[in-house]
Amino acid sequence: MQTQNSTHTHTHAQDETSSLIAGDKVSGTSVYNTAGEHLGSIHDVMLDKRSGKVAYAVMSFGGFLGIGEKYHPLPWSTLNYQTNQSGYVVNMSRDQLEAAPMYGETDSPAWDRDYETRVHDYYKAPYYWGMRGEGI
Repeated sequence: MQTQNSTHTHTHAQDETSSLIAGDKVSGTSVYNTAGEHLGSIHDVMLDKRSGKVAYAVMSFGGFLGIGEKYHPLPWSTLNYQTNQSGYVVNMSRDQLEAAPMYGETDSPAWDRDYETRVHDYYKAPYYWGMRGEGI
């Protein structure tokens, strides 16, 4: 898309297509369970530096006006985008989510391989680091 001001033409990248979405637009996207219950929203995404692929969606959950929120790293492979809900769907209950690995605003995890293994094992998700040649 191009826009013009008095002396310059600016080209802006499209932030969403039928199959692609800009990273900054993912933040704030709702997450639901398969029963349609709103669980939270995407706070951020974590990328694998080597492959450039999304490894995790960090979902914010609970809290009020940003106070007391917990953050749940969801392996990207556990999310399924549903256009009819304009959000991601995960196959888990609220109780399962509340028991999942999480952290608070001031206690971010080490994000080492032990932590990542624990996250993937909890969700029974394939390890993203074993998916080098595959799409996530």
